[in-house]
Amino acid sequence: MNIPANTRIGAVRLRVRDVKLCSGFYRNALGLHAISEQDLFVRLGVGGEVLVELEEDADAERAANRPGLFHLALLLPSSRALASWLQHVQRAGWPLQGASDHGVSKAIYLSDPEGNGIEVYCDRDRGRWPFVDGQLRMGTERLDMQKLLDLAEGEWAGMSDDTRMGHVHLRVNDIAASEYFYCALLGFDLMQRYGDEARFVSAGGYHHHLGLNVWHSRGAAPAPEKAAGLVHYQILLPATSSLTVLRARLEEAAIAVHEDEHALSVRDPAGNGIVVRVE
Repeated sequence: MNIPANTRIGAVRLRVRDVKLCSGFYRNALGLHAISEQDLFVRLGVGGEVLVELEEDADAERAANRPGLFHLALLLPSSRALASWLQHVQRAGWPLQGASDHGVSKAIYLSDPEGNGIEVYCDRDRGRWPFVDGQLRMGTERLDMQKLLDLAEGEWAGMSDDTRMGHVHLRVNDIAASEYFYCALLGFDLMQRYGDEARFVSAGGYHHHLGLNVWHSRGAAPAPEKAAGLVHYQILLPATSSLTVLRARLEEAAIAVHEDEHALSVRDPAGNGIVVRVE
């Protein structure tokens, strides 16, 4: 049974050592706004929707080459919006780590002050997505940065209210086990395989809501419980009935599930935390 077509990705929660430093980056470099704020916990987003949650643990240490976050990906509504943000972040002098044309999207890559990967991107029209023999073929070509910057208009005023968490890309330790969990159990569609190293899965024919790779984490143990980085990410379902079906499927597969206030908490086979809830 497939996950509902209008399923999407929600907020990503990160454990950081310095919440003030990191929240400043998400406000100033990415243009998110504080939706709620406590001494050691900040929710940031746009238009009232939380996109990133930061919890501070000054003793947290990053677990290198372990399962966790590869990058979170903020989806902007247009090429012009991406161009305006790119112009802003270049003027601010924040270092970028890459820029790619994936055929389905235009993407800019960077990291927050503690090394959490971030993609800021916009989608191409679905009618222009590259398909070969009925199969999606995302690629990685050089993005023409100047051509993109030529689309920028006026002064950047922060992320627009229709910015969303487009997808999350995870490091996992077993690609076959991860594919089974996300496709056979959660019900996502497999959109693309990259050999035995990566998978891209989605709901409703999107190019991907989740990326899964073992590039630096194949066979690694899960990250320690209090490691810096990913705490969990959210999968947003359209109806309570979908949550009920999913809970039953996970319990039948003997997957440990914790339920609280119309949400399920579960871990994928690599130990990555997931909260599934109804919008």
